[in-house]
Amino acid sequence: MSHPALPAADDAFAKALADSARGPQRDGVFALWLVVRAALASALPPVAPARRADHLRALAGRLRSLNPPAPLRRPLAAALADLTGPRGPAVAVVLAQLAAPAAECLGRPAADAVQAATRAARPGARSGSAA
Repeated sequence: MSHPALPAADDAFAKALADSARGPQRDGVFALWLVVRAALASALPPVAPARRADHLRALAGRLRSLNPPAPLRRPLAAALADLTGPRGPAVAVVLAQLAAPAAECLGRPAADAVQAATRAARPGARSGSAA
């Protein structure tokens, strides 16, 4: 089971990734994509809490191997910490906090992808709306 916003987010991030230059910008887009996917997965009913925790630990390890732009590092770490916490903020709040740093570092397409995922993750969002 996947979140209904995932295909649209994947398409938007794949395009942003293809358009980005090698180095910190590409690493930033990829790291942001991974965190958005994890956040959207957190919005679904959990299958097994231990499995979710293992997934988030693996994601943290993967993020440590990337070199995103400096203004994006702290928001990514904060988002991951919020998702890992037992009763962190809502997924839409976690994603909304990534939009401004994404726009600053990575450009409008990446920020638009985050904002679309944020809208889809809000409580009461219709499951058929992926954009």
